[in-house]
Amino acid sequence: MIRLIGYFFGIGAFLLLGVAAAVAIYLGAITKDLPDYEVLAKYAPPVTTRFHAGNGALIAEYARERRLYLPIQTIPDRVKAAFISAEDKNFYQHPGVDVTGLVRAIAVNIQNYGSGRRPVGASTITQQVAKNFLLSADQTIDRKIKEAILSFRIEQAYSKDRILELYLNEIFFGLNSYGVAGASLTYFDKSVTELTVAEAAYLAALPKGPANYHPFRKTEAAIERRNWVIDRMVENGYVTKPDGEEAKKQPLGVMPRRGGAHLFASDYFAEEVRRQIIQKYGDNALYEGGLSVRTSLDPHLQIIARKALQHGLLSYDERRGFHGPVKTIEIGGDWGEPLSKIPVLNDVPEWKLAVVLAVDSEGAEIGIQPEKEASGKIVAERVTGRISAENMQWAYRAAGGQRKSAKSPEGVVGPGDVVYVEPLDQQGQYRLRQPPKVQGGLVAMDPHTGRVLAMVGGFSYGQSEFNRATQAMRQPGSSFKPFVYAAALDSGYTPASVILDAPIEIVAGGQVWRPENYGGGSAGPSTLRLGIEKSRNLMTVRLANDMGMNLVAEYAERFGIYDKMPPLLSMSLGSGETTVLRMVSAYAVIANGGKQIKPSLIDRIQDRYGKTIFRHEDRTCDNCNADDWTEQEEPVLTDNRLQVLDPMTSYQITSMMEGVITRGTAAGKIQLDRPVAGKTGTTNDEKDAWFVGYTPDLVAGLYLGFDDPAPLGRGATGGSLSAPIFNAFMQEAVKGTQPGKFVVPEGMNLIPVNRKTGMAAVEGEPDTIIEAFKPGTGPAETFSVIGDLDEYAPPEEILKNSPQANQAVTSGSNGLF
Repeated sequence: MIRLIGYFFGIGAFLLLGVAAAVAIYLGAITKDLPDYEVLAKYAPPVTTRFHAGNGALIAEYARERRLYLPIQTIPDRVKAAFISAEDKNFYQHPGVDVTGLVRAIAVNIQNYGSGRRPVGASTITQQVAKNFLLSADQTIDRKIKEAILSFRIEQAYSKDRILELYLNEIFFGLNSYGVAGASLTYFDKSVTELTVAEAAYLAALPKGPANYHPFRKTEAAIERRNWVIDRMVENGYVTKPDGEEAKKQPLGVMPRRGGAHLFASDYFAEEVRRQIIQKYGDNALYEGGLSVRTSLDPHLQIIARKALQHGLLSYDERRGFHGPVKTIEIGGDWGEPLSKIPVLNDVPEWKLAVVLAVDSEGAEIGIQPEKEASGKIVAERVTGRISAENMQWAYRAAGGQRKSAKSPEGVVGPGDVVYVEPLDQQGQYRLRQPPKVQGGLVAMDPHTGRVLAMVGGFSYGQSEFNRATQAMRQPGSSFKPFVYAAALDSGYTPASVILDAPIEIVAGGQVWRPENYGGGSAGPSTLRLGIEKSRNLMTVRLANDMGMNLVAEYAERFGIYDKMPPLLSMSLGSGETTVLRMVSAYAVIANGGKQIKPSLIDRIQDRYGKTIFRHEDRTCDNCNADDWTEQEEPVLTDNRLQVLDPMTSYQITSMMEGVITRGTAAGKIQLDRPVAGKTGTTNDEKDAWFVGYTPDLVAGLYLGFDDPAPLGRGATGGSLSAPIFNAFMQEAVKGTQPGKFVVPEGMNLIPVNRKTGMAAVEGEPDTIIEAFKPGTGPAETFSVIGDLDEYAPPEEILKNSPQANQAVTSGSNGLF
């Protein structure tokens, strides 16, 4: 018997050694190609990039995986408790694998064998970290063994808090959100620190299967799973029973955060910044790099700019009639359902879609589009209202000849027509609205730094994503003329130099070009100042021809209006194509005294670790960071920017453009409590209407026009259309700020001259203005005209008021000053 026992013992020992050897060989093969768990120390997951306004407000977020990485110390205990209770209650006790949980899972799986139920897992949080970071999701024994081995190694290399930090920042929650911080914003639009017990429990319920606990499609299952997590939190001592019962009574309360721009009216600005980031750093940096981008956007100015441009576009559009309804639907049954399916302009919250239910000679009864929750379910009762005849009278005129003009509301809309309306009061009164066909772009900038403070690229980003402030190439028309005159002033001309304003023919390549002033006619010999103030085309062409277009082209390129400008005379009248942003940047150079600027929408970019990788401000200050004051000189900012225009020329052009506001093409359109200079622009056939102007501390510019260029109509000039929009923006933008003054450069001579002749004025002489002259220049002593006077018949008032002019005309003078 002893021999037999020894025999069997030997066999058993041999088999045991064989099994051990086999296991060792198997584990050796399994562990041979195990991933290096040390990569967890350098974990850098895809993180959301965020854009912020100048005041820190969040503008937009961009990510392939919505994730914000949070250190474990910043995650509240109740949130950690929810995940530990849901996923691994023994997390802080086991060595990586929970043996008790594993045995329990094996027993359950044996019991369920053959039932068709999915096997129950027993993965710890550490095992899930090993699987998510280092392994595939294959349901195999080999993978589970690798997972267990890696879990033991990870536990030996990292603290429990570090492992939990990796887990909470990596896991997928559904709705394209990764990590608990991203999920908190996506589902509840709040930070992790603001989550309630019920909300934390719902997030902890999601990793098992986000689609199975969808807040809208699987609401009951979601609540059931959330309540199960709350019960586990109570059971594990993280939450008291009364608090747990109270939490279970709460609704899910999911309020998904909308994508795109979060700051009102910032869509065009955010999209332009997005394009610049991609161009500078690439797609991956934007959508995975976790950049923090501080932009130059001023939210207050942005809202003002949007309102001013929208009002101007609507005012023009409504004067030209009604385009017709958005759509027509059946209203015999439940009109709310088909009306709710029609997309709206989400970035124009002042408007609502409505369907006409009945119409008579006094107005129209309307039904307002019902409100919907994120799931698409209609949550509000049907609301009705009324548009009185008075509030839709503008629509009696039909636009484009597509419909007949009406004499009452019955000729404008009919039952079933879907239209936009704007509420006027709380009593159900509405005004008929329509998205305009005409478009435009507006930019506001700090002239001293080039920071773009506001940008509007059209009436509505929802209507069209095309940014007309940066992408639309338009003819600037007469708003280009100040740069022709700047070149002249730098070349020896003065604001009082006289040019002939009379018909001219230019022959080139067998072609004859006969430019004309807007509205026709001519004024005869006139000063450069009058040429800008009255926007005289004939004078500008003569001046450019006299200087040479190569010089004008050089100035246009120096100011950044064009990259390469052909030296053609027609270009002096703004016949080339450029953008609003470029024009505003060029005017900013004049406004700041001639210093070159680089227009920028971005102040600073930081990487995911907070390191600054880009800064727009390139001025230096060597002594700004002294530890203490030891009676040293005050620190001075060193400005290394190029001086692209003589400061005296800048002031002369500014003074001349102040005349545009007071006496010229924008007279009566700009009403500000401070100095303001600017220039109108109107292109051929009134296809574009411009105005660009500035105060000492703010420059803004805009244009109006159809995307497919077409005439705006007779009289649709920069002065009549765009200048009032500039005025509306500026009045609100400068409200409450201290008025500044345009700085007169040292050495500039201010001399009274006759506004018509440009010659020195005697005391008491009518039509006298103060003109700015550079040192060594001044009013002409004799009346001298640039241009051929032989065939010109001068106005009688010039001959009567100026003997020198009479002498110049009768002698046919073509001399220079």
